[in-house]
Amino acid sequence: MPIDLRDRVVAATTGLFSHGPQPLEHTLDHLGDPGLLGPSSTSWEVIGDATAFVGGIRALLMQTAHPEVVAGVDQHSTYRIDPLGRLTRTSVYVTETTYGARPEVDAAVATVRRAHGPVRGRSERDRAYSAATPGLAAWVHNVLTDSFLAAFQAYGPRPLADEEADRFVEEQSRIGQLLGADPLPTTAQALREWIVEHPDLDRTEGQRRSLDFLRNPPLSLPVKLGYRLLADAAVATIPTRIAYLSDLQPPCQAERVGRQAVGALRWALGSSPSWHLALVRAGADIPRGRFRQPLSPEAKAVLNGRAAQQNDAAAYEETT
Repeated sequence: MPIDLRDRVVAATTGLFSHGPQPLEHTLDHLGDPGLLGPSSTSWEVIGDATAFVGGIRALLMQTAHPEVVAGVDQHSTYRIDPLGRLTRTSVYVTETTYGARPEVDAAVATVRRAHGPVRGRSERDRAYSAATPGLAAWVHNVLTDSFLAAFQAYGPRPLADEEADRFVEEQSRIGQLLGADPLPTTAQALREWIVEHPDLDRTEGQRRSLDFLRNPPLSLPVKLGYRLLADAAVATIPTRIAYLSDLQPPCQAERVGRQAVGALRWALGSSPSWHLALVRAGADIPRGRFRQPLSPEAKAVLNGRAAQQNDAAAYEETT
């Protein structure tokens, strides 16, 4: 991929998430704060990888299998008239709860709780729902966790060991607790079983409308072509029961093509710039070769200041 093409991929991808407030805008006000999960967490690596794009699409597809959840989206969300705004808000929430300093985590959770407050009504099967209900919050949260994990395991730069996968699920459950979600499985196997065996799943017209939109979102043609590759890769990882309820079937070679598409994104974008920024804020070591997008001048100034302090300390030790 030529360098100028890589720049265009970066611009097109970041442009999808620029329709609203940006995450971690003031995170450097909290120097030294490791956040809820911290630099040594598995979550920072998993959600910082390009596979998170596949995981996000997979979560949206799978969440539609719950009639009360999809009713809340269908009846209250602005996704049809402002899809990129909703995408940006969701991305900000995931980024700030994963990488933010504790004040940013708390603010992101409070924003979601406020947004969920008025989301209530009756589903197509005439059941009352409220987005604040612990069980519905758990479906949304747990499917998102499982989707990030499944995408990383299928298309990531390395497979997670079982204990690492369990650690990721446990870390993400801490975010779910802040949202009031319940239940929150804490191992990868228990999480997958809870999702696949969930008793409340069914087909609905609201699901069909949401899936139609997700299959053909209003994106420019070049971006839509890339999106479809990632969406097909996402469908290839969906458990059989939920794929059946959703009438989703991946095309031939979806996993192979998806792996190539994710690899190209990883080459173009590098790891998440939010992960990079969080490492700077926390004062943690920054691995070489992972990050390709430049840091802000403010973040560079923090690193330069730390380097100067270390040089001064080393010079003092040499003279004493």
